[in-house]
Amino acid sequence: MTLPALLIAAIVLTSVSGLLALAVPRRPALGQALACAALCAGAVLGSVAAVGALLAPVPPALTLPWGAPGGALALRLDGLSAFFLIPVLVVPALGSVYGLAYFPQARLGRKAVRLQILFGLVTGAMALVVTSANGMLFLAAWEVMALGCFFLVITHHEEREAQRAGFVYLASAHAANLALFAMFALLARLAGSFDFAAMTGLRAAWGPATAVFVLALAGFGLKAGLLPLHFWLPGAHAAAPSHVSALMSGVVLKTGIYGLLRVTGFFEAPPASWGALLLAGGAVSAVMGVAFALAQHDVKRLLAYHSVENIGIIVMAAGLALLGRARGDAALVFLGFAAAVLHVVNHATFKALLFLGAGAVVHATGTRDMDLLGGLARAMPRTAALFLVGAAAISGLPPLNGFASEWLVYLASLRTVYDLGPVPHPHFAALGAPVLAFVGSLAAACFVKVHGTVFLGHGRSRHAAAAHEARPAMLVPMLVLAAACVVIGLFPAALLPALAGAAAQWSRVAPEALVGPAASAGASAVRVSVTAAALAAVVLGAWLLRRHLLRRGPLGPPPQVETWGCGYSRPTARMQYTGSSLADALVGSFRWAFFPHRRVLPPRGVFPRRALYRATVPDTALERGIVPALAWTARMAGRARSRLLGAVQVQALLLAGGLVALLLWLALGGGAPW
Repeated sequence: MTLPALLIAAIVLTSVSGLLALAVPRRPALGQALACAALCAGAVLGSVAAVGALLAPVPPALTLPWGAPGGALALRLDGLSAFFLIPVLVVPALGSVYGLAYFPQARLGRKAVRLQILFGLVTGAMALVVTSANGMLFLAAWEVMALGCFFLVITHHEEREAQRAGFVYLASAHAANLALFAMFALLARLAGSFDFAAMTGLRAAWGPATAVFVLALAGFGLKAGLLPLHFWLPGAHAAAPSHVSALMSGVVLKTGIYGLLRVTGFFEAPPASWGALLLAGGAVSAVMGVAFALAQHDVKRLLAYHSVENIGIIVMAAGLALLGRARGDAALVFLGFAAAVLHVVNHATFKALLFLGAGAVVHATGTRDMDLLGGLARAMPRTAALFLVGAAAISGLPPLNGFASEWLVYLASLRTVYDLGPVPHPHFAALGAPVLAFVGSLAAACFVKVHGTVFLGHGRSRHAAAAHEARPAMLVPMLVLAAACVVIGLFPAALLPALAGAAAQWSRVAPEALVGPAASAGASAVRVSVTAAALAAVVLGAWLLRRHLLRRGPLGPPPQVETWGCGYSRPTARMQYTGSSLADALVGSFRWAFFPHRRVLPPRGVFPRRALYRATVPDTALERGIVPALAWTARMAGRARSRLLGAVQVQALLLAGGLVALLLWLALGGGAPW
């Protein structure tokens, strides 16, 4: 089969895979397995097509007629599309395997069937989004993806939390769609066609080009969850089933990044202000995303805010790439673009791993509240170990994959110190490096809190006492994702030549100009990763040797005693740190942006029996900005409506004023508005 045929087969197979859940109504487990197998088969076919496209000298393309005005069934699999297509297909396939045990059709019936149908449909729509070569086709696939995600978010539609999260998501999705409709209409007017080929090479100096960029930033930024457009994301990720959360955080958000990169790639030499805006906006999103994550008790909301953080890192890298294009610096173009795209792939792996790990915890304990957990590493050792891999990767620690892409961001940011081109960079561009270091340190602190509160210590409630290890169908996808985190982290240089080719296609820079920067960046990343891996191996070897000597030593095994209990004769689980107390000092540093709600019950008496400290932080953008603004607008509109529509004279005056304005417009030479 040709590469376009493989791509079409993958899109069709994934889109209809969920329907196979209805094939064997009397054997629901078999029906779910068939749906899972079809989705996995489609993912394999699409991944083969993507890898083939990365190796092909000319991007494969296919165009078929379509009756829609301005539309065409045009597909193109260039380097940018190929790198996005692989996680778009692989993460849902692993999520489908995970769902065999987490969301079994034999127990949940129609709800599980609906989820599988929508799961496959959203996967196929995303694959079509990242391979479309026509604006009308892109918008059609985008709308299917948006509506499918809405129904996935409200899987548990009987719960009030899911209803609210679904409403907020749907409102934001339609607002984003309106911005994208306007953006593509403007692009089609500039290019004379909805085909992406006609849009390539547009001049960025025109005023309409700035309008296109602003609309793209609004529409795609809403989908990506870039702060302050992230307000729909924490609630949707928390309310959805965990493998749906992995799908949305791991790949759905990345369609917004894809759209932003695709649209900015249409323009020749975009102005430096575009890159500076993305760099600044990404930095704010990264810092505030991790700060909000630190303040959360719900493990899934915490992971959702880390998506805001990592989207910020990706946007920072994209901003550096645009600064490189404005400056004519091929090395900076490569470093920024490669960092953004590689972090898209890396975030898809470790964030999906973390959401699946959190889902295993929720499945075993029945709660998402970290303050009710603790000590789960004893009952769930495999889940705890795999979650730890994801936590280290998202914190940017070598030799895992999160470090590899963040290393490229460091290199790109530091390169802006040197004025090598005719257009100097803004001086603040070099601040991306310390910002990223600050974000990494906060992320590490946050996951010390998560792993310590959830998996270490002793159980704090009956939920923790009931924990059990996840089933193999849940562990295998997590193991695959953890292995990907390790392999990409150890061998990042293997991906850099393909990333250089994709960067050349996106920026229209000569490919040979990117070979040197790719080799240099790959060598430096490998040196750091190998050094870190060697140090980790030495530490592990020393620990194993110590353990062996203690067990087989002349004095026999050491006595097993409890950890020192801070002088308490009978320590209890209540005396452990909670998530609130552990992160309180760091959260307090961001009080200027938070509006925390605290509930404090101090200990009283010599032998206090009750004490409580709990702090919750609502989302500032949603709870303190959007909701009050909409409530005020609704009140003002209600008052205006009652006054304007309550008097016939006012209505007649408004009608007469409109007619006079129209006549004046026509008299002054204005064209008919229709």
